[in-house]
Amino acid sequence: MAKINIKGPIISSAQQWIYDWFGIEATSPAKVNKVLDSIIENEDLEIEINSCGGDISAGSEIYTAIRAYGKGNKKANIVGSAYSAGSVIAMACECYMSPTAMMMIHQVSCSTQGNSDDMDKMSQVLKVADQTIANAYIAKCGMSMKDALKMMSEETWLTAQQALDRGLIDGIMFENSNRNMQLNNSFGGLIPQEVIEKMQNQRLNNLSKEKLQNKLYFLKLKGGI
Repeated sequence: MAKINIKGPIISSAQQWIYDWFGIEATSPAKVNKVLDSIIENEDLEIEINSCGGDISAGSEIYTAIRAYGKGNKKANIVGSAYSAGSVIAMACECYMSPTAMMMIHQVSCSTQGNSDDMDKMSQVLKVADQTIANAYIAKCGMSMKDALKMMSEETWLTAQQALDRGLIDGIMFENSNRNMQLNNSFGGLIPQEVIEKMQNQRLNNLSKEKLQNKLYFLKLKGGI
């Protein structure tokens, strides 16, 4: 059985190296796709989720990749947190939740600047983004778009039992009460954007040649390149 860990913030593939550099656990589409691409025919897939959420586009890509996986059975276990984009990824397949875990669902958010027209435009963009995210919950449990958007607007926090009652999960781990039923979306844990931008802009300037060579050496030892 192949296993994918959805741990820490959900980030873009381009930012994975920064989190790796700091030793911070994070999950990008590239990290998930690397596991999926290595899976042989007819191999089952287990996903373990403990994530605060993160980048909406990255979350959508991961959700789509897992949902499209067809080489074997797939099952997700929420072992800690499934917040925001983390909860969206959990909707991609059969899902179980630890009795001590929590799920949180809310609206997409972002930061923007500009004039009143810019703000109005961003408001429309966010509303569209909310609808795209809502589709994951609708596909999982069959709720209406109105109910899904209401749940997101209210920033809904759910225990395992509450998530089960809403049909957002298929069962609670360690129990027999299983039930079969037919983009910045985050809540903390992300490296501040200004830090990301600074490191991206000054990647070569701030890191000495020696440090880069050492990093390359350790990546080779780890088989990372």
